[in-house]
Amino acid sequence: METPEPPATPPRPWHRPADTPATPPPPGAGSGVARHLPLVISKRLLWVGGAAYPLENIVRVYTFVLRPRKAEAIGTFLKRIGLTLLALLLVLFFGSLASTFGGGADGDDLIGFLSGLSFLAIVFAVIWFTADMLVVVTASAHYVLAIETNGQSTAMVSGDPRHLDGLVGQIAAAIDEPDANLNVVVGALSISNPSNYYFGDAVNIYGGSGHTGKVGS
Repeated sequence: METPEPPATPPRPWHRPADTPATPPPPGAGSGVARHLPLVISKRLLWVGGAAYPLENIVRVYTFVLRPRKAEAIGTFLKRIGLTLLALLLVLFFGSLASTFGGGADGDDLIGFLSGLSFLAIVFAVIWFTADMLVVVTASAHYVLAIETNGQSTAMVSGDPRHLDGLVGQIAAAIDEPDANLNVVVGALSISNPSNYYFGDAVNIYGGSGHTGKVGS
C-alpha cells in the first residue's frame, strides 16, 4: 500500500528582511537631492556629501542658529510700499494735469487707459512685494554646523543640536590627528535663498572711533 504524499506546502509570502542601520554612502555616490548626507573624515580630507575639504585648510568649526532676516524684510517691504504709493500719487497727479489740459475725448481715453495700466502694474507690484516679504518672515531658523576654510568656502549642515555640538569637538580633534577617521550622517541644509539669512558673527561695536576689537553675540 502506497503512502499518500503529504499535501504541498503553500508558498510562504515573501517578506522583506528587516532594514539594518544604513552605512553612509561613499563621498560622491548617488544623485539627486537627499534629506541626509554623509560627513566623512578620511585621509586628511573632510567630505561633506560630494564636497571635499582638506583638513589643513579648515580654520573654524562651530555651531550657531541660522536666522532669517525678518526685520530687514519688513523694512524693505515698507520702503517698497512707500515708493509704490509715491509712484501712484505721481501717476494720479500727472493724469489729472493731462486731463485738465488734454486735447479732447481721444486724449482723455488714452490718459484713462495709461492710468488704468499703471494702477494694475502697481497692484501687481504690491502683491509681489508682499509675497517676497512673507517668504522671509515665515521662514524658520536652523541650528547648523558651519565649517569654514581659509578661502571663501563654508560648509553648513543641519541636525540635532547635541549631535552637531559633539561633531565640533570630533572634527577639531581630527584636524590634529594624522590617522583620524569619522563617518556620520548629518542633515542637508535646504534654504531657498541664502541672502534671506544672517551669516557669520553678529558684531556689537562699543565706543567711538579707533575701534580695536569686537564682541560676538
